[in-house]
Amino acid sequence: MSRLPPKWSSEWKRRETEIKGRLDEFSRVPVSEHFYELCFCILTPQSKARHAERVVCELKCDKFYERGFDPTPYLRNPKNYIRFHNTKSKRLLRVRAVFPKIAAKIHNSDSSVLLRRELIELIPGFGMKESSHFLRNIGVHGLAIIDRHVAKHLKQLGLIPKIPKTISKKQYLEIEKKWHSFAKKVGISLDELDLLFWSMETGEVRK
Repeated sequence: MSRLPPKWSSEWKRRETEIKGRLDEFSRVPVSEHFYELCFCILTPQSKARHAERVVCELKCDKFYERGFDPTPYLRNPKNYIRFHNTKSKRLLRVRAVFPKIAAKIHNSDSSVLLRRELIELIPGFGMKESSHFLRNIGVHGLAIIDRHVAKHLKQLGLIPKIPKTISKKQYLEIEKKWHSFAKKVGISLDELDLLFWSMETGEVRK
């Protein structure tokens, strides 16, 4: 039984099976899907996750990785509109160009923290949050994905004094460390807590 405060404990009881199932899905994502999971994480900031999923599905269907066409029309489509589509289209093309290096890093790494650092250096526009998000989505555990939804709950639980507008790398690592300690205390993993917080804000257990 979790040692979370009542507000979170009741939600955990209701969503535990679904959250654990979603994390299990992440751990079974095949290597062949890693590139498109990375595309998803490039598209999601400040855009709807459902739109990003649809765009990724279309890019995959049209073999974006193999062909390397301009993805801008896919991102600009009003049905699946992605904000900052011009910038993100350029990032997708840059990521495609360096993806063999990224894949090699993932294959050879035995440290999630080191791997995250290496991805930040390799991937244009990627910071701590985006790299952690991508790695979580391909089954890497223990990395905090700190966005405004999560920060709201961390503040309510007393782990941070306020919701930061921006987070330096040092602050990010400090919050991650506190979150790990809290997770150990309540008996629920950081990854599970992340999906719990996210689902409490959005009503869904999504990637």
